[in-house]
Amino acid sequence: MKFNNTLIIFLSLLIGLFYSTVAQNRAAVLSERLLDGQDDYVFVIAHRADWRNAPENSLEAIRGAIAISVDMVEIDLRKTKDNQLVVIHDATVDRTTNGLGKVSDWTLDSLRTLYLKNGQGRITRFKIPTLEEALLVAKGEVLVNLDKSYNYFDQVYEVLIKTETINQVVMKAKKPYEVVEAEFGAFLDEVIFMPIVDLKDPKASQWIEDYIASGRVVAFELIFNDDKYLTKDIINTIKKAGLRIWINSLWDGLNGGHSDNLALTDLNASYGWIVDQGVTLIQTDRPELLIQFLESRNLHD
Repeated sequence: MKFNNTLIIFLSLLIGLFYSTVAQNRAAVLSERLLDGQDDYVFVIAHRADWRNAPENSLEAIRGAIAISVDMVEIDLRKTKDNQLVVIHDATVDRTTNGLGKVSDWTLDSLRTLYLKNGQGRITRFKIPTLEEALLVAKGEVLVNLDKSYNYFDQVYEVLIKTETINQVVMKAKKPYEVVEAEFGAFLDEVIFMPIVDLKDPKASQWIEDYIASGRVVAFELIFNDDKYLTKDIINTIKKAGLRIWINSLWDGLNGGHSDNLALTDLNASYGWIVDQGVTLIQTDRPELLIQFLESRNLHD
């Protein structure tokens, strides 16, 4: 059976369009899953993106996280002297670039002259990105969690609208509901929002109850330095409300010792323990290792 060249070209274009559409819609699929609190799929969140293979919070680190099928990247925001939102963790540029001084003392144009350092402190050819640039790289590909962004909530919202990424970005704050509602309540019905709750705080349970009652959150980021704080009552309260639980496996003080470092020698005592609590969002500094573990348990695809 023979096919003419026109038909072959048409079929090739059709197949290419199909795979391109699938890629563009990955973030939408992930967003739907995120909002479905009953889904047992475990999301892998790359802390400061794929910083082991590229400078933290860089466009290259976001692309690297996408390449290894991470579900969400966590990035940090700061504001420049000329009121521009840039992606950088520290208040100063000292640790992560070849420059010195506070981010707030630099204009965006002047920041563009700096070069990012990698995880070993070596200067690279990469630059500090703006929030808009980062979101355009992530658009349609991966969800984004914005840390250190609460004080710029209204300005962030404008960028989300401009880049058409509002449905794939998770905002968060370590504040009680009444404060968030008073300061930025107008945005809570528009954005995906997640409160951070330190379980050692005597008011932790009240915070959780207030947020659940509001009906305006998708998950809780829970912090605890001892297992005793993550009680079955807290877990059941959140799960019963159809919401997700986020745990940071980054270092011991955030997860009662069930950290990424422990995962290097005992996966079941680290990631295994975390998912056994019903957790379905894990922020990690070792995304590839976590993905491999979750796939072995059929909790990630």
